[in-house]
Amino acid sequence: MPGPLPRVAISLALVALVLWWTDVGNATARLAQAEPGWLLLAALLLTAQTILMALRWRLTAARLGLGIGRVRAVGEYYLAQAVNVTLPGGVVGDAARAVRSRAGAGLGTAALAVMLERLAGQVVMLAVALAGFALALVRPGGIGWPDGTGAIVLAVAAVALLAPIALSRLAFLARLDRALRTALLARAVLPRQATLGLAIAVLNLLAFAACARATGTRLGPEAVTTLVPLVLTAMLIPLSIAGWGWREGAAALLFPLAGATAEAGVAASLAFGAVMFVASLPGLLWPALSGSTERDLPPRETER
Repeated sequence: MPGPLPRVAISLALVALVLWWTDVGNATARLAQAEPGWLLLAALLLTAQTILMALRWRLTAARLGLGIGRVRAVGEYYLAQAVNVTLPGGVVGDAARAVRSRAGAGLGTAALAVMLERLAGQVVMLAVALAGFALALVRPGGIGWPDGTGAIVLAVAAVALLAPIALSRLAFLARLDRALRTALLARAVLPRQATLGLAIAVLNLLAFAACARATGTRLGPEAVTTLVPLVLTAMLIPLSIAGWGWREGAAALLFPLAGATAEAGVAASLAFGAVMFVASLPGLLWPALSGSTERDLPPRETER
């Protein structure tokens, strides 16, 4: 994998390429005229999302025998978010979160809790996108889907359903399979995991929609549940910093399907990245606060 400097260069190059390919003047004008109220709403939505993700991590860790207090979970998750959006790769903060929370259960369990929590988020987002696509194909709306979209959606759904079955049969993933069943799929925890996952996904999608609205684009429900998940998924490509460049490229390609311009997609995506960065900055204060805060907290409890 490329080192930090190449990833920074890739992000900058991709953003520059997208701006060159689109009308840079239109995109920057949209950003300059962005409505602060909608950006503030997006920041509040992302803040609520971070808190809920921290609670999901705490719940997942507790099911694996790793107790983490609520305040610490939120602080550590904020710190991980801040690191992820400022350093290349997008996972350095998560790795540090596992290391910092390993006491009492070991690094392997702590890393497993972090991995399962992130996996749960991607699975729920995929489920939301597939549901949105299914509804859009049954009840066509304002998006002009390319030919073959239905077949692609069915193929992705089939893979999503069959992959867990196939993976569970691989011996070297036996521990992961057991942890998955314990932390995410057990009857005692599944309703809470599903509720948290859906709420987190909705907050993320609405935050992006708010950034789009701030820059002059109103996205309908169909676009929010189908196009936006695809835009956000582009951020998972590791060759960048926090998805910069890939997210803007995906938005430029996908927004025209909803009747908007590529420049509108770029402006919305840049606004979302900026708001996400600002909303994560409080996490940088956690290392300084955690020492005094933890002294005032009761012993950590383990949720079952």
